[in-house]
Amino acid sequence: MTAVPGQRSPAAAAPAAAEQAAEEDLRGLFGESIAVFASLTGPGHLLETANPAFFATIGEERARVGLPLAELMPELADQGFIALLDQVFRSGEPYTGRDIQVMLGSGPQVREAFFDFTYEPRRDADGNVTGIRVLGVETTQVRHAQRLMAEHRALLEQIARQAPLTEVLDGMARCIENLAPGVLVSVLLADADARHLRHGAAPSLPDFYNKAIDGIATGEGVGSCGTAAHRRAPVIVTDIATDPFWDDFRDLADQAGLAACWSTPILARDGGLLGTFAMYHRTPRVPQDTDLALARLFAGTAALAIERHHIEQAKLAAEAHARSANDELARVVLVERELRAEAEQRAAAAAELATQMRAAAAAQAAAPHPEHCQLGGAAGCTAPAEIKIADSWGDAAWGCPTHVEEAILNVRSVFIASEELGGLAAYLNR
Repeated sequence: MTAVPGQRSPAAAAPAAAEQAAEEDLRGLFGESIAVFASLTGPGHLLETANPAFFATIGEERARVGLPLAELMPELADQGFIALLDQVFRSGEPYTGRDIQVMLGSGPQVREAFFDFTYEPRRDADGNVTGIRVLGVETTQVRHAQRLMAEHRALLEQIARQAPLTEVLDGMARCIENLAPGVLVSVLLADADARHLRHGAAPSLPDFYNKAIDGIATGEGVGSCGTAAHRRAPVIVTDIATDPFWDDFRDLADQAGLAACWSTPILARDGGLLGTFAMYHRTPRVPQDTDLALARLFAGTAALAIERHHIEQAKLAAEAHARSANDELARVVLVERELRAEAEQRAAAAAELATQMRAAAAAQAAAPHPEHCQLGGAAGCTAPAEIKIADSWGDAAWGCPTHVEEAILNVRSVFIASEELGGLAAYLNR
């Protein structure tokens, strides 16, 4: 098939699509820098005008002009920013700050932010300072991006040095909880048959909750994680109290203080289920684009760690099997050698016995003895009697070579009787 100029093949398009998705996730996480602007008038720094980005930054509920900045944003006074404005107004010298921390809002709504900003004096026609222009760019997302990349790099290094999977997953969960305050992370691992999910890591969830969901089935309507695993797609539950997926787990979630759960499946490169990655919240909440991008990023990292773990486990199992096979082979070889040595010993003993029997038969041929073998037992034996045997108790009998050999091998203290041995009478008459 001839390639069309300017078009990518399907094989080339897949990596390109994955790369584009990764870029979109990073853009969602890090955002784009937005400049904030405000114009302040007089020594009281009355807010004369500001752009929408400024009001979005301080909170739309405070989007008002004509008020002193200290009244509109009282939190700035204790942080020294109003004093800086006074200094610029008095001196007429601009002030520039780089990556400066600003705490915006108060109480539960307080937010940490970082800015590059400039306080620039405004002057009238005569050169007198009449106010100040505030120009700034929020760098919070840049700082978060740097922190995220550092944490992510540390996780990848852990995976590369083959750190235990539980250590990697626990570290990943804590990293995300630090990056996204208020989030409680849980990672569940799929069984080999992908029909159940087992506890992987959840450092901030109660132990009773982790034990209760350990081993839950994958299936439609089985909470957020069981359903996400079944669908192989993210499942967003914004309010556990009302969502039917949580009918069987609602009381458990309420006991654990959980109100929302967003679950993302962790998939292998071949599409197989490895587990689920869940982000819980203590209040009902709809995820933002940054939340979803963070979930996709770390679900991919978890997939890498889990697949690496599976590979290492398979390698260890194969090595153990090989060692076991080698040990078994060595044992079989040893047993074979022992059996061969024993067989050789038996053969040598049998040859020696046969020689003794032939010699005894020749020596006893002229001695009086019965005609037939006496060692045939109840079935009898019609073979000629050739050799006399005796035991330590004084019993003696004549037999054929076959039965004599059998008796010597199976009866204790049986030996070939010979006049040359002298017998007990010879000993008594010494």
